[in-house]
Amino acid sequence: MSQAPLVPQIRLYQNWLRDQRGMSFDSYDALWRWSITDLEAFWQSIWDYFDLQSPTPHSAVLADRRMPGAKWFAGAQVNYAQQVLRHVAAADAAGLPAVISSNERGEDRTLSWPGLRQQVASLALHLQGLGVQPGDRVAAYLPNIPEAMVAFLATVSIGGVWSICAPDMGTHAVLDRFKQIEPKVLIACDGVTYAGRDHDRRAVVAEMCKALPTVQHVLMHANLGLDLSLAAYATDLRATVVALSAATARNDAETSAFEPLWLPFDHPLWIVYSSGTTGLPKPIVHGHGGTLIVALALKGLHNDIGCSYAANSWGERYHWYSSTGWVMWNAQTSGLLGGTTCVIYDGNPGGTKDKPDWATLWRFAAERGVTFFGAGAAFFANCMKAHVDLSQLPGLKTVRALGTTGSPLSEDAQRWGTEQFQRLGNPDIWWCNISGGTDFAGAFIGGNREMPQTPGAMQCRLLGCAVEAWNEQGQAVVGEVGELVCSQPIPSMPQYFWGDTGNARYLSSYFDMYPGVWRHGDWLKVGADGSCIIYGRSDATINRHGLRMGTSELYSAVEALPEVLDSLVVDLEYLGRESYMPLFVVLREGIVLDDAMRSKLVDAIKTALSPRFVPNDILQVAEVPRTLSGKKQELPIKKLLLGQPLEKVVNKEAMANPGCLDWYVAFAKARATQAH
Repeated sequence: MSQAPLVPQIRLYQNWLRDQRGMSFDSYDALWRWSITDLEAFWQSIWDYFDLQSPTPHSAVLADRRMPGAKWFAGAQVNYAQQVLRHVAAADAAGLPAVISSNERGEDRTLSWPGLRQQVASLALHLQGLGVQPGDRVAAYLPNIPEAMVAFLATVSIGGVWSICAPDMGTHAVLDRFKQIEPKVLIACDGVTYAGRDHDRRAVVAEMCKALPTVQHVLMHANLGLDLSLAAYATDLRATVVALSAATARNDAETSAFEPLWLPFDHPLWIVYSSGTTGLPKPIVHGHGGTLIVALALKGLHNDIGCSYAANSWGERYHWYSSTGWVMWNAQTSGLLGGTTCVIYDGNPGGTKDKPDWATLWRFAAERGVTFFGAGAAFFANCMKAHVDLSQLPGLKTVRALGTTGSPLSEDAQRWGTEQFQRLGNPDIWWCNISGGTDFAGAFIGGNREMPQTPGAMQCRLLGCAVEAWNEQGQAVVGEVGELVCSQPIPSMPQYFWGDTGNARYLSSYFDMYPGVWRHGDWLKVGADGSCIIYGRSDATINRHGLRMGTSELYSAVEALPEVLDSLVVDLEYLGRESYMPLFVVLREGIVLDDAMRSKLVDAIKTALSPRFVPNDILQVAEVPRTLSGKKQELPIKKLLLGQPLEKVVNKEAMANPGCLDWYVAFAKARATQAH
């Protein structure tokens, strides 16, 4: 394994701009401003820099510069799988694998690039044999394993539209998603292992088949080695059932000759879903071309993830912990677009309930020689609180970058990680803190290997992303918190929502506040130096005595206390009523919320924020409600406490811990009684 690359990827790109385009920029800000002003020249440069291929030329980079409805690279033909498979020969000649995987059961596997190509070709031909046509949906119910990547690439290589849900999601949550898109094929597993326990999912798969009349064929993966017939669970199964292993095993002249179909640039690639906290989840459709060109720019230029067989980034190994229910699975898979070895783990990163172990993922990364280690911000906070000692894992010396997203990373957690790597002998560990979304399968704000780092802040707005913080007058502000907007189109913005008549849901989701300008729903502050801080969701904001604040600052203050494991705050400001702001805290085992603990929390808030943000009540709870992707459910609890019924404000199936809601329902009832 080589040490850190000699030249950051973003510098290589700027050298290329200088040599090939005669363009030089004296600062990142100047480069960024060019990229959001001359969109056509910038995105053409990304096309050329990554040597994207099309059998037909595009007539224009951006034929219609509006949102929504921007038309990118009209006339070009692409295929996500084609871009992945073009790396097979070179990566294999270098002796580098495509995917390295492990799970809680200690099953370690390596998938070679030729092996990836053979399995993708075999399954693609099998799906074609089942009658899958371009535009048909293929739904998957699979964990974070190589088979999920193979199934995705096989589906999209023939123009099928992919959609995946994690097997830890309940039946109703999955059906709320898949019923909307009417899949023809379902690729599922017999079960999963999580936190030390096996979970048989065959009954769920059979129930899904019954509830999805459009599913004609089921491919079953033996993840737990169980009987795959499903006959015991459904006597009247309409769909045929075959083993996924048989469908990926073909290796003959036809698989060798297989080539992905060339598809229009905006041909649907996959359908991903909003968190579904209220109402049905939004089925968001992204296109092949926009997704892959944005992913290459993000992974390469901003995340500094290089091609594994390129001299400058030789042996690159990219890991971002995720379940298949989170868009970071898509982001992990996109490493293959650039010829990078992907390192994936399936299981609980915190060990089991009776034996918590937050060093699990770190050991895995140390043993596999990971160079880029990414996870949700909550993961790093949990490691810090569990006093994980990374100096015991010298194998982590290969890690040169840490990635975070999902929620704002606290200064404390970032400092903790930096100190851990200093003790490992890596004083220059780089944090790539990003903020983006499922909505456009990308990031708006992220990293730049060449810029200074400030704990708790993200380094820059991404190239091609015209991101600003807007005040209530719709003016861009610097040094103040405002609405995160994007004023120019990006190629990976959604094509549409599946089944959305007249684009009504799409328009109301992003464009109702500022027509023609994307409003993301986050509070953002842009610093004078271009650095950015996200303050949580703009629709779950605290507004106390005329001062607006995102919730993340308050969480940073209270969760810095060693006694506090988790917290949730909501501000029940309501027209004509006095604001009421309760703070819910999860405390360490054995600690009770007495007067001394209350004082400690109040002091922490006063010190870090202001006496204005001291809550009206502090309450001890067993758990904070979270979505499957780990986000705190502030808005549903806010609505519940404002008197809305539970079933209207939250979809339990989209939650990681729905059992904890009973306490909040009881609390809401008690408050309502007191108010009358």
